[in-house]
Amino acid sequence: MSNRPAATATVQVDNDAVRVTEWRFAPGAETGWHRHGHDYVVVPISDGTLLLETPEGNITAELKLGRSYSRSVGVEHNVINDGPQELAFIEVEVKRA
Repeated sequence: MSNRPAATATVQVDNDAVRVTEWRFAPGAETGWHRHGHDYVVVPISDGTLLLETPEGNITAELKLGRSYSRSVGVEHNVINDGPQELAFIEVEVKRA
């Protein structure tokens, strides 16, 4: 069990095709361990570095404002803001093609 604060998730759209969620991370905040049930796209709305705890070990992910990236279904991780400023991104989960 972690002592970190929880990241804030705000679902903006949730329908049969997609789920769009804004994620905000105060310094030290985390998502908690989870596995993605859909392919997804991340659209950063701030610059910074996230720490990703994965079953294979820790890695970092660079957020660059406006530079999107995608991941496939099944990704398992805990996402942590290990830096000194708030970080945020929009996550678009694709429920059907």
